[in-house]
Amino acid sequence: MKPAAFTYHRASSVRGAVDLLTELADDEPKLLAGGQSLVAMMNYRMARPGHLIDLTHVPGLAGIHHADGALRIGALTTHRAVERADLGPDFAVLSAAMRWVGHLPIRTRGTVGGSIAHGDATAEWCLLAVLLDAVVVAEGPGGRREVRAREFFLGPFTTALDPDEVIVEIVFPRPAPRAALTEYADRRGDFAVVAAGVDLGTGEVVLGGVGAVPVLVPDAGTPAEVADGLELRDEAGIPAEYRRGLVRTLVARAREEAARG
Repeated sequence: MKPAAFTYHRASSVRGAVDLLTELADDEPKLLAGGQSLVAMMNYRMARPGHLIDLTHVPGLAGIHHADGALRIGALTTHRAVERADLGPDFAVLSAAMRWVGHLPIRTRGTVGGSIAHGDATAEWCLLAVLLDAVVVAEGPGGRREVRAREFFLGPFTTALDPDEVIVEIVFPRPAPRAALTEYADRRGDFAVVAAGVDLGTGEVVLGGVGAVPVLVPDAGTPAEVADGLELRDEAGIPAEYRRGLVRTLVARAREEAARG
């Protein structure tokens, strides 16, 4: 299929993109970063933006930087760039988790900020951001603001990002040397049925595929206790108990991986 008609705009700065979002607000503009989710939705006409604002030529939105113990990742940084980066032991979980993101072409084009903005509850970046208490930095007409990832995801593909805001970076504020993320999909590269991330330093667990948003379990107990504490229901082709069993297995597996460092 082909997308519905739209008008293409190439932004040259974040402020320019914000101005376009504000000016074109009545015609449902969308931002284009890597396009790995949006373009597919447009082709199936699940998304019909009247205007497409291309961010890929905006300088300064890609890059990975260490600062004061935190890791700052620009919104246009690709999954592949993170996968190949030497982040050191404190943030190695981010590079290691990229192997679960689709296939190599998707990792090469898809971006960190685009994944966060899309807000898929099973997406690796959404889960990592919640687990590691990341901060999403967005710029809008009133300037920049910061939103904790744990308050950013509001519902299915729904976030706290305002329609006239652009994500500029994601900040991981603290080291997580004993963290890991794993998942299960029916085929390698498919969307995860269930994903589990753990941080042995805090004792927290994050789960994808068990709710409308990433589910954070503080002070998590055994894998069985984590799984039994979830409210799950049967879905087409996936009984609740099958999903619960995946949670038990994946939490245990992620903890083993995190313990190995």
